[in-house]
Amino acid sequence: MRTLILGGARSGKSALAERLATESGHEVVYIATAQAHDEEMAARIAHHRAQRPPHWLSVEEPLALADALQTHARPGRCVLVDCLTLWLSNLLGHPDSEHFKRERDALLHLLPSLKGQVLLVSNEVGMGVVPMGELTRRFVDEAGRLHQLLAAQCERVVLVVAGLPMPLKGSLT
Repeated sequence: MRTLILGGARSGKSALAERLATESGHEVVYIATAQAHDEEMAARIAHHRAQRPPHWLSVEEPLALADALQTHARPGRCVLVDCLTLWLSNLLGHPDSEHFKRERDALLHLLPSLKGQVLLVSNEVGMGVVPMGELTRRFVDEAGRLHQLLAAQCERVVLVVAGLPMPLKGSLT
């Protein structure tokens, strides 16, 4: 089962993903994509680490997500990726302008064949004003395209607003 969980900042999407991972009854692998480029982000990462159950395996992978998924996804295991928009930011900021396309294509190619449960968390960023800067507009465009492609491949897609999960595809039960 592949699940895409979308929502705005502080919408409750990560909490939902963590709840689904816990309720899966499987061993959980948490793939974190954040990078600590400043003290504030380092504090956020430390807070998230401290909140995770200690028996979950944590993997920090800011770029090679498909490789991490291929390594860790298997029957009887739940892999939670948090979050795709940070991963996208990391890739769009990479000095090799083609790196994003290669990593995105690798993820899209691999996802249908993954075994076990996969939970993908991402920020829905296309519901606001059109950004003024070129890079920000590219980010919003690429996130929207990525979400559409992933939603087509996932059996379940959930939008979370104000802590309330709204299934868009599939069921939460």
